[in-house]
Amino acid sequence: MRRNALETLIGALVIVVAIGFVAFSYSKVEIGSASGYEVFAQFERADGLKEGADVRMSGIRVGQIKSLSLDKESFLAVVVVELDDTVLLPDDSSAEIVSESLLGGRFLNLTPGGSEDNLKVGGEVRYTQSPVSLEEMLGKFIFNSGGDDVKK
Repeated sequence: MRRNALETLIGALVIVVAIGFVAFSYSKVEIGSASGYEVFAQFERADGLKEGADVRMSGIRVGQIKSLSLDKESFLAVVVVELDDTVLLPDDSSAEIVSESLLGGRFLNLTPGGSEDNLKVGGEVRYTQSPVSLEEMLGKFIFNSGGDDVKK
């Protein structure tokens, strides 16, 4: 009987610790916090970019990717971004999709412009750069490296 009470007490302790861990994680991750404004950008390709990915400026997270879709008329990737309210983005800013590391993972990097006017809610970041494909660069390097040896 005493052993069952001890096992029940240890089980209850494990459950309390697990609930505490979940509460701590929830408070640090800030799941569900949606304070900000939306802007969008169009790219030729949005390889590796996912909903929820970071949007950074000067290496600091200033927002997240809200959605990705395809424009049926222009066939461009439309990326909707949610930026923090505290970040006022000039309307001549640029956006590029960059790799987080060699192993993968991409995020959207914003470079602020010099305009006095800020991007409005729902506005478009007009200057964009699609991600660089490592496979394409390696292919070009491999197949173009022997082109200098021309026999006369």
